[in-house]
Amino acid sequence: MSLVRDNIDKMAGYVPGEQPGDISVIKLNTNENPYPPSPRVLEALQKITAEQLRRYPSPDARAFREAAARVHGVSPDMILCTNGGDELLSLVFRACVGDGDDVAFLDPSYSLYPVLAAMQDAGKIILPYRITGTQWEFPPEIFSVKARLLLIVNPNAPSGTLADMPTLARIIQYFPGVVLIDEAYVDFAPASALELVNKYANVILLRSMSKGYGLAGMRFGYGIAQASLLNQLHKVRDSYPCDAVAIAAATAAITDQAYAAGTWEKIKAQRALVSAALRAMGFTLPESFSNFVLAQVPAGVNAQDVYQQLKKGNILVRYFNLPGLTDKLRITIGTAEQNAALLAMLKTVLAVP
Repeated sequence: MSLVRDNIDKMAGYVPGEQPGDISVIKLNTNENPYPPSPRVLEALQKITAEQLRRYPSPDARAFREAAARVHGVSPDMILCTNGGDELLSLVFRACVGDGDDVAFLDPSYSLYPVLAAMQDAGKIILPYRITGTQWEFPPEIFSVKARLLLIVNPNAPSGTLADMPTLARIIQYFPGVVLIDEAYVDFAPASALELVNKYANVILLRSMSKGYGLAGMRFGYGIAQASLLNQLHKVRDSYPCDAVAIAAATAAITDQAYAAGTWEKIKAQRALVSAALRAMGFTLPESFSNFVLAQVPAGVNAQDVYQQLKKGNILVRYFNLPGLTDKLRITIGTAEQNAALLAMLKTVLAVP
């Protein structure tokens, strides 16, 4: 007899991107912000006391909830803080999806979704993107799918493409369960689905402090939804999910909107330069609204070989050995210097002038 549930024994776990110990590696594979967090974060960390570490932290991260509520123009009871955005996903699955229930999600999308569905022993309704050249469109069946939970990454990962608000509203209006819109990358996009939260009671937005605020090492995320839905998620969360240090850092970061927005603008400018340079080398890629691009290698070139050669040169990008992605590389937008090094090495690898 297996020591774990049968569905756990049979499933494959999530595989995160490589995290090299060598700090000299140019790391463009896991979509971290290439810039440090706001100086206010380090100031807040220096003020952490032994007494704060001795005691349990605020169970609801009240200081952050109040700060985030001011930024988003909502009430604090519409903010739920979690140990990274992934914990919010786990809470939603735990609260909304039982054995035999169906979960719907787009593909290609965040590869953690099928893992969480397998953990719940839930059925998976996979909705393949309609991909024509560089155009990524929702399949027609997303407007009539029935499930307990629908997951939409917007901007999408790994494509970086963005769905418009009328389309999302049309989906939400007719979907019978919970719609989670994963906005981990929304800080690099021109629009958020925040307006839909006030209008629809079945919508949850996922936000992350990892991408836009340079706090990937802190593991802090949060959800935005109507209080009635968040109150249900509170029932299945851990007692103290966010530690005192992370709460202090995240609160300091989100209050310095001017600093964060400055890094977003730098990344968006570099995104445009990198995209143009890649296209000039023969790559094809959809327009990205994230802090990465999904680049299809030129005809006759093996994407996995390019990934390996870049890795030998101490540059990491993400290669997915998954259907529909084997001829593509996902490349995080780094600093100007990091991007220049990447482009120079790609020219060498591809033997282009």
